[in-house]
Amino acid sequence: MRLGRNFIEALYDLSEVRGLDVNVIISTLEAALLSAYKKFQTGNQDIEIKIDTSTGDIIVNENRKVVEKVQDPDTEITLRDALRYDINAEIGGVIHIERNPIDFGRIAAQTARQVIAQRLRDEERNVAYSEFADKVGDMVTGVIFKTEDDNTIVHINDKTEAVLPRKEKIPGERYIHGNSMKFYILDVKKQARGPKITLSRTHPGLLRRLMELEIPEIQQGIIDIKNIVRDGGSRAKVSLVTLDPNVDPVGACIGSQGARIKAVSNALRGEKIDVVVYSEDPLVYIRGALSPAQIAKVEPALDSEKAAIVYVYQDQLSLAIGKQGQNVRLAAKLTGWKIDIKTLEPDRMPTLKDIFHDVFNDENTNDGEKQQ
Repeated sequence: MRLGRNFIEALYDLSEVRGLDVNVIISTLEAALLSAYKKFQTGNQDIEIKIDTSTGDIIVNENRKVVEKVQDPDTEITLRDALRYDINAEIGGVIHIERNPIDFGRIAAQTARQVIAQRLRDEERNVAYSEFADKVGDMVTGVIFKTEDDNTIVHINDKTEAVLPRKEKIPGERYIHGNSMKFYILDVKKQARGPKITLSRTHPGLLRRLMELEIPEIQQGIIDIKNIVRDGGSRAKVSLVTLDPNVDPVGACIGSQGARIKAVSNALRGEKIDVVVYSEDPLVYIRGALSPAQIAKVEPALDSEKAAIVYVYQDQLSLAIGKQGQNVRLAAKLTGWKIDIKTLEPDRMPTLKDIFHDVFNDENTNDGEKQQ
């Protein structure tokens, strides 16, 4: 029986184009042919099927053990009968008897097509899983395909798709078919139908990767990102340290006329990004974390650990707290401290009323003393 040399050549070409292991395909095909052959068996013979990759021939061998007296005619043979197939046969050895059942060639060709099609699907899934299994935490560019049941399907290459769950979407962001976007690879799981790749647009890791992409000093390790907190699409805070005292981490991240941080923000639906300098002194760190608010003073709370009282002037109160408490909440997450915002009344200059009040009181006091 023969699949043919052309078939083998086509198989090698296919494996090269698809990036599949031809040896894996051939071994899978041999196993499938064996399963198909067993339909022709009338007993429990030990069958072995091999494909000659140089000719495309299918070799079907029935293995028999050479014995003095046959007890199982399906798997054993006498030495006398064995010598008809193999002149080197001996007691205790195994001989291979080639078989060629009628119509098996047609079934073999049909089986080969089915196996290759299935194997291609399986291998593509395995390749996709292997490609992305170690990329959890990386950033990937994907093209929006469709949205179903609040989940958006994203094509991350020609053969692989991923899912962006509703909870990982930026609120208010539109995911339009054909649009290209950056995503964070949140999780990769191996499944029968292929890898399940979960993406995120709200994870702090996406902001980290975007900053690494846009800011050379972070790529080079001159600036290190200590922490990131986000309300996806709304506001984020990033704390930085520099390993070079001559490099201003905030200035380097913002860039000339804000170009660098603007590029990052634009990739996240205009998300506002506060970049602050990390400090080992928690009170200094908290002051910076509440940016853009101007802080009057910061004091540790005496009645609890990792808690601080922040004093701001009245005109900075709403800025320090932020809309719906966002600014102070993100600052607390960034620093790991509980932050209590309080107003600090400015020192007040005396008014004319105050002055005359004092004079009047002084005069009354003097008159009283004279009367005494």
